[in-house]
Amino acid sequence: MLFHWLLALRPKTLPASVAPILLGSALAASEGNFSGFIFWLAMICALSLQIAVNFANDLFDAASGVDTAERLGPVRVTQAGLIQPHQLKLGLAGILLLAVLSGLMLAAWVSWWLLPLGLASLLAALAYSGGPKPLASLGLGELLVLIFFGWVAVMGSYYLQSLSLNLEAFIYASLLGVWSASIMLVNNIRDRITDAKAAKRTLAVRLGDTHARRLYQGLLISGLSLHWLANPGLSQLSWLPLLLTSPLVLFLLWAIQRWQSRELNRLLALTALLVLIYALAQSWILAK
Repeated sequence: MLFHWLLALRPKTLPASVAPILLGSALAASEGNFSGFIFWLAMICALSLQIAVNFANDLFDAASGVDTAERLGPVRVTQAGLIQPHQLKLGLAGILLLAVLSGLMLAAWVSWWLLPLGLASLLAALAYSGGPKPLASLGLGELLVLIFFGWVAVMGSYYLQSLSLNLEAFIYASLLGVWSASIMLVNNIRDRITDAKAAKRTLAVRLGDTHARRLYQGLLISGLSLHWLANPGLSQLSWLPLLLTSPLVLFLLWAIQRWQSRELNRLLALTALLVLIYALAQSWILAK
């Protein structure tokens, strides 16, 4: 049973919420602003929201018939009967409660003006797969990732520590946002055929296979370009994230042209790894 809940968490996708909190907090720390208490609260809130998205997606896609025996991705616990819907609903309620409590603590500690942003994040987590017009079916999944796992998460965690915003935070937020969006895009490229059958018109369904793969390549390249923009002149240490990530980016650019079907599960995991490697390397440099 514990393993089934681990499957429901979708751990391979979690770097998308860990990385921006690391990077935003490290950027603030580089300016002499850091609170471990705020850092861990923000991390708990971000992870809780992403897990809530994963639980809700599992529930709603099974209920709507999107997840079937034809799916190419990892096992979905509701569709496979590993966890009953009422159990996963309880899990979703619990993780949403954790997100709300951690968010309220952050607002109380920093500023109550953060509440509208927290509410928007909560609604987006549920509206992605749920409701009469799920945002995923409108082709907005990648944009939501850019907004909430890029701009909101990086700039939000930076603001929580420093009580300010700047262009550098926006560039790093955009970098992680486009690379995190590429995780979502790989997922939707893999599921394009089954999603189309279920009338789930993701961005990959709307663009078609060839154009969706080209967009994935464009997102990866834009991420590298944004690193150069954030680090003009590229000091000796600023090369480290590029040295660590460029070989993987080149491999992913090659793989997206060739891998098909279930091979894309590996591509998704590697793209998430790219996000985490970059965030760890750049955070270490900033916090030195």
